[in-house]
Amino acid sequence: MINYSPFWKTLENSNENWTTLTNEHGMSNYILLRLKNNEDVSMRTINRLCQILDCQIQDIMEYVPEAI
Repeated sequence: MINYSPFWKTLENSNENWTTLTNEHGMSNYILLRLKNNEDVSMRTINRLCQILDCQIQDIMEYVPEAI
């Protein structure tokens, strides 16, 4: 399972927030809600977040193995 908790830590430590992501960078509330609920988002979204936050992919998401 992909977990987006690193994103929220990275966002908290940046100069950005939910409002700036939506108003200044054109991210939709829908995408941010998907991240909040650990739902799938596109790699295009991950790429854009890395650009905005000037970070690496591991600062946005992590893989957490699930029991099979």
